[in-house]
Order: sequence, then C-alpha cells, then structure tokens
Amino acid sequence: MNAPDFSSAADGPSTLFQDGNRLRGIVPPLITPLSARDELDHAGLERLIDHVINAGVSGVFILGTTGEAPSLSYRLRRELITETTRLVAQRVPVLVGVTDTAFVESVALARHAANAGADAAVLTTPYYFPAGQTELTAYVQKITPEIPLPLMLYNMPGLTKVWFEIETLRKLSDIDSIVGVKDSSGDLDYFGELCKLREEVRNDWSILIGPEAMLPEAHRLGGDGGVAGGANAVPKFFVDCYQGLIDNDEAKTEVAIEAIRRFQDVYDVGKYASRHIKATKCAASLLGICSDLPADPFHRFFEPERERVAEVLRDLGVL
Repeated sequence: MNAPDFSSAADGPSTLFQDGNRLRGIVPPLITPLSARDELDHAGLERLIDHVINAGVSGVFILGTTGEAPSLSYRLRRELITETTRLVAQRVPVLVGVTDTAFVESVALARHAANAGADAAVLTTPYYFPAGQTELTAYVQKITPEIPLPLMLYNMPGLTKVWFEIETLRKLSDIDSIVGVKDSSGDLDYFGELCKLREEVRNDWSILIGPEAMLPEAHRLGGDGGVAGGANAVPKFFVDCYQGLIDNDEAKTEVAIEAIRRFQDVYDVGKYASRHIKATKCAASLLGICSDLPADPFHRFFEPERERVAEVLRDLGVL
C-alpha cells in the first residue's frame, strides 16, 4: 500500500521516517498538565516540554497512557496537540496518540495533528470491545489510508485487552505508512520477536520499549530506545542510560540504570492502578514543573504519599 497524502499537514511531510530513518532514543510519553477539570495548564506544559527537551530527549509523545488520553475531552485533546506542536517548535519530533473507541474520531484527531504540524500518529488496538486478530488487521488496513501522518502501532494489552500479535504485524508490514511499534506489554520474548520481525520485513521500523526499567534488556534485543514515563520527571537519567548503551559505556549505563531503578519506587506509592500516573504527576509537581491534578476520576496524592515521592527524589539528588 502507498503512504497517505501528507498535503494537509501545516508544514509539509515530516522527514523523520523518510529515507530509512528510524526514531531512536528516549521519547517521554508526556503527562497532561491540568489547571482544572478540562483546562490545560499552559505554563506547566511549556515548562514540561522545555524540561525534557533540554535534557536531550529524542521526541515527545502526547495523548498516550501517561497522558490520560481516554479521560480527556476531544476539545482538550485538540488544544493539547496545537499547543504542544507550537511550544516544541520543531526542536524534536512530536508523536500524537489518536486511539479512540470510534474509528472516525481517531481519524479526525490524526488529521488535526497533521494540520498542527505533528510528525507521527500513534495507534493502539481499539479498547472496550476486544477485537479478534482478523478484525484488528482489517481495522488497521482501513484506517491507515485515512491518517495523513506516519503511524506507529502501540501494543498495550494490559489496558486494551488485545495484542498486536506478531503474525498480524507481519501482515500489516506491507503498509508503507506504518513506521514502527511501541511495546508496553512487558514481555521481553515478544519484544525480541518484534525486533526479529523488523529485521525480516521492515528494517526501517522503530521498535521502542514501554516499561522504562527494561531499557537495557530491550537494547540488547535490538530495540531503538524507550517511551519512558519517568522521563517526565527525571529525563537525564534515561537519556544517559540510552547514550551509555549506544556508546557501550558500561559505567555510564550502570549509574543511569541504577538511578532509574531507584526512581521506580515512586510507582509503589498508592494502592490503585492509577498510582503510576499520579506518582509521575506528583513528581513533576514537586519539581516545580506543573500541577499534579489528574483527570477525573482519579485523585491526586495526599500529603503522606507526596512525602514518599519526595523522599525518592531527594534520595536521587534531584529535589
């Protein structure tokens, strides 16, 4: 299949994935700073973007899991896309999550992202009603011609209930506009199969790991980097870890991965599944980046939990 028409994009097609280029490095899945219900914290967003870009990340990914995309109104999602692309100002690529339960809403969001100047769209399996692999294959085949951006597929079975199975990805590999896969399954055997598939059928694909502490293992399997939620708060640790891996600098890698592992303690704060998002927003707020307000129905951490997150940050020397 041919790649989609990029003529609707504000600044023309992105060169990020052209001529065999792959996206490599650390791409934070940005939290969505909120000042109130359905209100974007513009100043916080600007500080967050500068915080991660100044640390050397390779791109930013908005409207993913860490960005609480399913809990945001369509109006706010569009506002976030417009503001992010404006604030990033082409310093790094901008990837936009467009997953929705409705086909037409995913397409509409992708078109808005293209018009705003985003570099790629990111699509996971439709959630709520679990699709079979035959249905999933047909879904992607039908939606890609409608999306005027390069498209990364996002494997997130823990939340969507459906995997992008390897054979399904093999069938989809002939779609030129698909440029890679982000895998958040936490299954390193699956991740290794992804990397093998890339070498067999699409050596231009970017393969990125989601679980941030698995960055070294993913690199050894052939991965191109990570989409690390912790990089919202402590991006330098992740950038240093990736660079150490690329340079075969074992000492640098070990220092960085040890800091990353210690940072993981913030995800043990709280008792609900939402604690990963709340801990990340809490850390960002303690660092003076943005508010810790999550989208409904979640609650922010109370003071005892905030203090536990603060203790981790102090132990790491960043607070």
